[in-house]
Amino acid sequence: MSKSTATQTARARPLSPHLSVWRPTITYVMSFSHRATGAALYFGTLLVAAWLITAATSESAFNTVQWIFGSWIGRIVLLGYTWALMHHMLGGLRHFMWDTGTALEKHTASKLGWATIIGSVTLTILIWAVGLAVRGGF
Repeated sequence: MSKSTATQTARARPLSPHLSVWRPTITYVMSFSHRATGAALYFGTLLVAAWLITAATSESAFNTVQWIFGSWIGRIVLLGYTWALMHHMLGGLRHFMWDTGTALEKHTASKLGWATIIGSVTLTILIWAVGLAVRGGF
């Protein structure tokens, strides 16, 4: 076989045949989202720090940050931060369970993944419902 024929044959073959039949699993999605929410929480913590710093600095600076957080985009960001915090917390509890050697079976890990998603959404809704009820609505 000549070099050009070998090169043509190699190019005709798929790079990774398993990628054409692979589909994401809940455990993969949870692993990725745990990392992504961890990274997002770094930026969200900067917002919390800015809020605390302006509260200690001046009333006008604090009112400005409160206005930004109270705007529709600010509320969306805070809602996302709340969900990321709940999702990452529940994912951490899931990993803590695995560290103890429990729930390592494939079907149990999948159930815990779904429980983390459902739990994080539920906790986010509850936190915002209580917060809005205490505050008196939007």
